[in-house]
Amino acid sequence: MSPSLTEQATTAGEGTPGTRYVYKASLVGSAHEFELRDEGLSWQARGKAGIWPYADIVAVRLSYRPMSMQSRRFRADIEHKSGQRITAFSTSWHTVVLMTPQDRDYRAFIEQLHARLKAARGTVALVGGIGPMTYAGGCLLLALVAIAIAGLLARAVATGEFAGALFLVGFAALFGWQMGGFIWRNKPRLYTFDELPETLLPPPPRNPAK
Repeated sequence: MSPSLTEQATTAGEGTPGTRYVYKASLVGSAHEFELRDEGLSWQARGKAGIWPYADIVAVRLSYRPMSMQSRRFRADIEHKSGQRITAFSTSWHTVVLMTPQDRDYRAFIEQLHARLKAARGTVALVGGIGPMTYAGGCLLLALVAIAIAGLLARAVATGEFAGALFLVGFAALFGWQMGGFIWRNKPRLYTFDELPETLLPPPPRNPAK
């Protein structure tokens, strides 16, 4: 009996790294499975399955989507010419409190997918970041919060509430780090097959120590 796609994915790093990728989008339901075959992208997700010839894939969007349980989380949306869309995340749910990163396998799969799409010579929109309207809304929210915190901080200092001022400084630093990082990484842009956006991918694996 031939091995299932899930079983094959456990050996994704042996022989053909990056051609298979598996992750769990939630604790309920089966895993989402992808395989890069000669005939196209094979996928199984939410009870559906298909094989998309690379020339029929019309768009890929890469973005950064952190969650409270996993701050380093990336997303790829792949769109077929029919309008159907499938999604891959760089993390996988294991338990109620554990979402594990799959940085190496996710990055390898995304790089191999782009290589196959480039070789197919189809017309593919390569988009990085979130939509322009969502991005503008995020920038506006960041600016409004910054103005509000600045006003509260000035008032706290003027009234001698130094403990409150210290709290506001800490909150501003945390909010700026989280929201600012989200906005910085997800700036809307177009990219090419030869220059994938590093800010929207997990870091490349380090060379093993010699």
